This record gives sequence, structure tokens and C-alpha cells, in this order.
Amino acid sequence: MKSPLIEFIDVKKSFGNNHVMQGVNLSIYEDEITVIMGKSGSGKSVLLKHIIGLLQHDSGKVLFRGEEISSMSRKRRIEFKRNFSYMFQENALFDSMNIYENIALPLTETSLFSKQEIKKKVEMRMEQLEIQGTSNKYPAQLSGGMKKRVALARALVTEPSIVLFDEPTTGLDPIRKNGVHSMIKSYQKMFGFTAVIVSHEIPDIFQIAQRVAMIEKGKIIFQGSVDEVMACDLKEVRTFLNGDGDFLEY
Repeated sequence: MKSPLIEFIDVKKSFGNNHVMQGVNLSIYEDEITVIMGKSGSGKSVLLKHIIGLLQHDSGKVLFRGEEISSMSRKRRIEFKRNFSYMFQENALFDSMNIYENIALPLTETSLFSKQEIKKKVEMRMEQLEIQGTSNKYPAQLSGGMKKRVALARALVTEPSIVLFDEPTTGLDPIRKNGVHSMIKSYQKMFGFTAVIVSHEIPDIFQIAQRVAMIEKGKIIFQGSVDEVMACDLKEVRTFLNGDGDFLEY
């Protein structure tokens, strides 16, 4: 069996008396779409932020290709973070910037590219995501679905090998939700990135997931394929999948 790209080993994280992660063990594999599910406040977004190094764990280990992230030198950590991009829950587009400027932002912040190089990269992503002609528009002028495309274009403009999605379909109607899921699946195949998606869109998200992990009370209670999660007879998993009790997010 192949080694995990990202691995959590008994990871714990608390905020005061709130023990969000209580010994998380999780494996994420390269070139796959892994979906992380769980009820509100279960630690899904906190887990994502540990992957990219935005939060530091209290104990345990987070490994990237077998290397412990917290032990990386400053230079190595900068190199490590270049592998990642993050698509936020509410898109996080800047209203004061036009669409071109929003997409170009991750490139302009680094000072590694000339204006011409940035222009080429941004226009290529805009064409691939079929949002040409929106360069001079502002986020407020776009539909929810178009904003998602812009946010994805910005996430992909740095050519990341791993993209983290935090509730990417929040606020969208069922048709547009399925459209975003299809978009993620299509571009994951096209660009070959590893995707980690926090979602509670059951069963829709299962159409694109290759692996599923479920977090409950600060621990991963299940991880495996979609077929395996559907066949799982663990009470907490069945309750979540059936949308019973307070397991389903709103």
C-alpha cells in the first residue's frame, strides 16, 4: 500500500477548555479527493488549518511525505507551503479588487513573477475556468456560481499540488452545489492536484469523493472509501449519514 502524502498521528489541539482534537489519526493520499465530514464544531476546519500549518498542534505529529511539519526549518516550511492552496468557505474575494486582481493576488504577494508572467498565468486560469471577460468586473457583479469559479481560479493560479476546500458549496442552491462538485472533480483530473474537502453535502459529495473521513468528538471515527462508509454499521456513522439528531450541519 502506498504511503500517505499527509498523515496525522495522535494529534491533539485545545483552545482553553475546548478540546477540539483529541487524538486525530488520519491518512491523506496523493492524487485523490478526500472528504472530511462531521457535525458543526467537530474540528473539521481546525484540521484543515493544521494541514497547511496555519495552526500548531499541542501534541502528536503531522507529517508531509513522512517529514514532521513542526520540525521543518523556516526555509523548508516556506517551500512546503508552496505546495498548497486554500479555497475558503465564503470565497474570501476582495470587494475592492476587480476579478483579475483577485486571481492575481497570490502571485503579486510573492514578488517572484514579472507583470507579464502574472498576466499569462491569470489569463490561462480564467480561460480554463471559463470566466474570460470578467477581468474588470468586481465580485459584487457576479453570481454565486461565478464567484466560486473565481475563487477556484485564484486557488489554482499558483499551480498547487494540494488544494484545501472549506465547505465550497455553502450558500448555493442544489443545482449550483452539484455544479461546484463537478467543477472540482473535473479540474482535479485536469490539473492532477490532491484535494481535501470539508463538506456535509451528503450524499452529493460522494459522487466525487475517493476517500471519506469522519470526525466526531475530536477523533476520526471512520476513514475509507465511499463504498466502505456506506456499508459501515458504526452507530455514529449511520446517524450522520441518515441526518438524524444534531449530527447534520445547517
